[in-house]
Amino acid sequence: MDQATTPISRLFADMPKSVEFGKLRKRLLRQVETALNTYHMHEVRGRWLVALSGGKDSYGLLALLLELQMRGVIEQDLLVCNLDQGQPHFPKDVLPNYLNDLGVAHRIEFRDTYSIVTDKVPEGNTYCALCSRLRRGHLYRIAREEGCSALLLGHHRDDMLETFLLNMFFGGKMATMPPKLVNDEGDLAVLRPLALCEESDLQKFADGMQFPIIPCDLCGSQDGLQRQMMKQMLADMEKKSPGRKDRMFAALQNVNASHLLDADLFDFGQINPQ
Repeated sequence: MDQATTPISRLFADMPKSVEFGKLRKRLLRQVETALNTYHMHEVRGRWLVALSGGKDSYGLLALLLELQMRGVIEQDLLVCNLDQGQPHFPKDVLPNYLNDLGVAHRIEFRDTYSIVTDKVPEGNTYCALCSRLRRGHLYRIAREEGCSALLLGHHRDDMLETFLLNMFFGGKMATMPPKLVNDEGDLAVLRPLALCEESDLQKFADGMQFPIIPCDLCGSQDGLQRQMMKQMLADMEKKSPGRKDRMFAALQNVNASHLLDADLFDFGQINPQ
């Protein structure tokens, strides 16, 4: 394929030429490569299914993966998948046109989970949990049908911090989204290469790249979501004490089991005076 016609050359053809955007792009690429190495994502061989929702994060994930693939950092084949969940006003032509223009291998799947979610979830409750569970199940199925070994999702550092707070305040446990896991069936890996990337950087990247963003008309239209509460809490803390989110994320990478209270995680019986 001629260099001028490769997906990566078309993807970045109209990107900003400013020094600031160049630094942003390099920083995101470095963070994704670090995540791939730190969490041994490279060890999942074969074909990777990249979930593309139409939001800024999944667009950013795809762009960064394509560039790292072009540079030889990623050897795996990538297959992009969008799950059209039947949401009202969903522009069905945007993603197929975008991916066709790039010349990227992809699969568009229609499954009306929207009707299921709005029917099953009582009025006033949030849709996110059921919607996510249904979507993930279909993505696992598609990954198997396409012979993929991993599903790649666009969750970033802020998602992980919010999930940590959600689990602590509402779930009674200390846990977050892991950067790498194996599904319950044991046949697919779930990878989050944006684990070290800040949401604000991904927003700036999406703005500069002019991705054709598709807003969510389901959970994105609801008020009072617990995750939104956690997002606002983090924003308030960061405003009052800049760098707070950096320190919180560093704490997730520096866990001392003997200084917590989980007797299943640490054997306190081994600690006795001589």
